[in-house]
Amino acid sequence: MDLASIINQPGAVIVDVREPYEFKSGHARNAINIPLGVLPLRMQELKQTGAPIVVYCRSGARSAQARMLLLSRGFKEVYNGGGLDDMTYYQAKKAA
Repeated sequence: MDLASIINQPGAVIVDVREPYEFKSGHARNAINIPLGVLPLRMQELKQTGAPIVVYCRSGARSAQARMLLLSRGFKEVYNGGGLDDMTYYQAKKAA
């Protein structure tokens, strides 16, 4: 399954790991904001969803760290969506 399909499937959890001020300036559709620095404190919240998780940030660097952190804590389906522009592209790709 390609990343656009994963991002656009019902139930997928889209997590913006940027800081709140970055999130407020614009974010992907249906994204929740969990900054990378507080991600360890909110992992249980994500684990309870049982859904695939797609993390993204501004450029893909913080989301790569978030993905590795989640995988190291036992999450199975975690994908790096890259940056906000990438997420916007993937979300539009499904609609086209």
